[in-house]
Amino acid sequence: MKTIFAKAVYFLIIITTLLGEINSPSALLLGFVFVLIFDNPYKSYSHKAIHYFLKISVIGLGFGMVLKETLVASKEGFSLTISTIFLTMSLGLFLTRLFKLDLKLGYLITSGTAICGGSAIAAISPVIKAKSNTISIALGIVFLFNSIALFVFPAIGHLLSLTQQQFGLWCAVAIHDTSSVVGATIGYGDEALKIATTVKLSRTLWIIPLSVFSMFLFKTKGERIRIPYFIILFIIAIIINSYHIIPEPATHIIVLMAKRLLIVTLFIVGSTISINDLKSSGIKPILLAFTLWVFISFYALIYILN
Repeated sequence: MKTIFAKAVYFLIIITTLLGEINSPSALLLGFVFVLIFDNPYKSYSHKAIHYFLKISVIGLGFGMVLKETLVASKEGFSLTISTIFLTMSLGLFLTRLFKLDLKLGYLITSGTAICGGSAIAAISPVIKAKSNTISIALGIVFLFNSIALFVFPAIGHLLSLTQQQFGLWCAVAIHDTSSVVGATIGYGDEALKIATTVKLSRTLWIIPLSVFSMFLFKTKGERIRIPYFIILFIIAIIINSYHIIPEPATHIIVLMAKRLLIVTLFIVGSTISINDLKSSGIKPILLAFTLWVFISFYALIYILN
């Protein structure tokens, strides 16, 4: 009976979100509270749903962007992207050895912080042959700081009077997952959202060279490198919108539904955060993730402001 009620509440929240009645921070918080009260009735499907819903949402957001503006945003974020990835990976590997952490766990947390959270962890884990428990802990810790960022970053942005451009670029670099990047910028403004999405997705392409580096570091061979093909569809969506191939009212509806589906994704992300997994990992992996997150946040903010 409790399971049936939990499923009913789960779908009620999703439907309410799709109707536009729940914002990004509330959706994430509802997911977290839901899993504290009930067991997630769709736990085995949640990570797959996040994977697919996020990609669909991002492609949909492409219908609200213009090619020229997108290229400018990518160019502006390029040097910051390279420096933060290199410095975060170097610091993460150093701290993993300093804290005497399991190398694969430390590497997954570092990769997720440096590039794109859960997507990087999902792509790198088969390359380094990480165990399922190690992957779960890394995902849980990264999602935890994504959740905090969703609430903290907009407040800091308003406090420092960051422009839409500055805030979008900062979120793209300093927040791990694309879902939380979009979630944090939706309420800040359309320009911030467009810049954040563009820079974050260009950053996601760095999964490919990182996967190659991982093969050499962990001496693994024959593992397939996951290429984020959905980015090509995102670019096609931008081109379609730039040349007005689809009528403007239709693209507005697509973008609106993409934003709402993204908020649904945040609810599902919240429902996957496991307190037990976080407790079982101990303090060191959380300390590693927190240190890297603070470093990349402050470094990126100082870089952008200066």
